[in-house]
Order: sequence, then structure tokens, then C-alpha cells
Amino acid sequence: MYKLPKMPYAYNALEPAIDAKTMEIHHTKHHNAYVNNLNQALQKHPNLKVSLNEMLTDLTTVPEDIRTAVRNNGGGHYNHSLFWEILTPGGAKEPKGELLKAIEDSFGSYQEFKTQFETAAKTRFGSGWAWLLQTKDGLKVTSTANQDTPLNEGKPILALDVWEHAYYLNYQNRRPDYVEAFFSVINWDVVLEKFKQ
Repeated sequence: MYKLPKMPYAYNALEPAIDAKTMEIHHTKHHNAYVNNLNQALQKHPNLKVSLNEMLTDLTTVPEDIRTAVRNNGGGHYNHSLFWEILTPGGAKEPKGELLKAIEDSFGSYQEFKTQFETAAKTRFGSGWAWLLQTKDGLKVTSTANQDTPLNEGKPILALDVWEHAYYLNYQNRRPDYVEAFFSVINWDVVLEKFKQ
């Protein structure tokens, strides 16, 4: 049974970048629904002994009758769990050390990485996510639709939710403003830890 993770900070901790009401609804309603629906699907196959990461990396490990439910709800649980972790009211505001070097090696500069990441987030049609992945060939920016994860391409170390429920109360149709604000609440210390693991 998967559980809704506790928030590591108060719902209002990310204001003004992300408002308290959005954070509360996003966590207690949206993320909670993904957890409940994932558990409900997995109850149909109590002998399935595969981790969520393994299931999402290779969906053929999931019985066909619950594959879509696991893809959508397992993805929603995985994606949001990472998203909450890399946000913070404190922490390093820019990458440093070996992570900064890896970003510069992969993208040329931090500014170029930021431009590529923002473009991935702003141009994702409909609902989805923007990602920074650690791959065997270095760091890579990508985006996925809906609650899909990029686990089969690499290890996600930074994620941005661009579903409308993540920003609409505060930003309405101004997704670029939300994407820009996101950079003020990233905890690069956590991203660095994920990079080192």
C-alpha cells in the first residue's frame, strides 16, 4: 500500500511563487487521489512484487488489466512525490559544485539549461511535466504528457508540474509566469543530493 507523503513544509511556505490554496488542493486532493487509485488497482493483483519505479520504467511488468491505472496513478504518485521534495522555502537558489559542472558540461551554461527547461515546460501541449534527467550521456531536459514518467530515459532529478491544477488559481492561463516563479522555489541542495545518489 502506497501512502500520501507528508509535506516537508507548510502549504503557504512557497508564497508568493505558489499560493497556499493551490498547494493544499494539489496535495490533499490531486496527489491523494493518485495514491488511492493506485492502491485500488494493485489490490487486484496482491501477488505483484514489483516496485513502483520498476513498474513505471517498464510497464510490461504490470498486468494488462491494470496497466493504464498504474501508468496514470502510479505516475501521478511518483511525479508529485519528487515535485514536493525539490521545492523549498529555503535551500540553495542555484546549482553549485559538481551539479553545476554537469549542467555546464551538458548545456554550455546554467542559463542555457534554464532556457531549455523553461521551453520544455511552456511548450508541453496540454497537461504534463518538464524534467531534468541524469542519463549515461550526461544531463538532459525533456517533457512528458499527463502523468507519464521519463524513467526509461534516465533518473529524474528535477520536475515541474505543468498541469493547470498546479497553477491556475494564481496564474490562470499565464503558464510562463508560473514556470519563471518555479525557479525561485527550487531547492538545489535536494537536486544535488539526487544527482549524487
